[in-house]
Amino acid sequence: MAGNSFGTLYKLTSFGESHGEALGGIIDGCPAGITLDFDAIANEMFRRKPGQSSIVTQRKEDDQIHFLSGIFEGKTTGMPIGFTISNTNKKSKDYSHIKEVYRPSHADYVYEKKYGIRDYRGGGRSSARETVSRVVAGAIAKQILPEIKINAFVSSVGEIFIDKPYQALDFSKIESNAVRCPDEVTAQKMEDYIKQIRKEGDSVGGTITCVLQNVPIGLGEPVFDKLHAELGKAMLSINAVKGFEYGSGFCGAKMKGSEHNDLYNPDGTTKSNLSGGIQGGISNGMDIYFRVAFKPVATIMQVQETIDNKGNIVEMQGKGRHDPCVVPRAVPIVEAMAAMVLADYYLINKTQK
Repeated sequence: MAGNSFGTLYKLTSFGESHGEALGGIIDGCPAGITLDFDAIANEMFRRKPGQSSIVTQRKEDDQIHFLSGIFEGKTTGMPIGFTISNTNKKSKDYSHIKEVYRPSHADYVYEKKYGIRDYRGGGRSSARETVSRVVAGAIAKQILPEIKINAFVSSVGEIFIDKPYQALDFSKIESNAVRCPDEVTAQKMEDYIKQIRKEGDSVGGTITCVLQNVPIGLGEPVFDKLHAELGKAMLSINAVKGFEYGSGFCGAKMKGSEHNDLYNPDGTTKSNLSGGIQGGISNGMDIYFRVAFKPVATIMQVQETIDNKGNIVEMQGKGRHDPCVVPRAVPIVEAMAAMVLADYYLINKTQK
């Protein structure tokens, strides 16, 4: 199976399945001499972990990280950082009903056709539990670039949107509610709606907005490795993501050049920032902001028609512990992937001048 590594100089290779013994990874390219804040890493894991509120899956995992290498006396050594996270609350029997059945909109069918075998326990490698390794790597990446501020938040659930620009929001309120929305009134509406959706045995999608501040000028490589292209790849690699836009995004397609151009101030900043902090694939020092769209979770507690591995039309119903809306728990994952991209390009930039 290819495609388990991400990054060029700062690189994560992850492994593990949803109901296997453990997940983990190897981080290569982390500079030596960084004093790690292990509490900060643990906090990032807590933000992502299941069972943290009534609107997410109730799977209980402590998500303790066991570092195996690359760290000595609290500092990185420059060697590969190996780590594992044990699966302690597996309930594989919850998935016995889909052993020979393909769940609609899941990876079941294509995995079995591609590999001739699949781990049906929670989706195996295709499960969003794989993202625990990304959060570890992202938490360390944040400590490589402590001056850069990375804030992601839920900006919509279904048809419920924040109707304010990110500049008008107080990012300190992101963690003040279960939805991770910094607008308290909108957050309550989102939470109530997710609870309603759960009672209906259904699921709902949403969007996450991410803002990167204090990014130095010059990150990103022209042509094929543009900064926004790598951010897009990073976000689209996250489970359930269906769309990515940065800066003016699709709204820019409706505008004239005279409306869209970011005019310069004498100090090199721009009067507007429809470019989203990136020009020519390179960061320009302005805020980088982007939005990520997540589909509704595919597993729902309603009877659906599907096929089994013999091609028979059958009915199935979701069982077990699942998120009715994935976006609240995906916030730290979006931040982690953004941090990994920035750390990678920061290290690449240091090799060029």
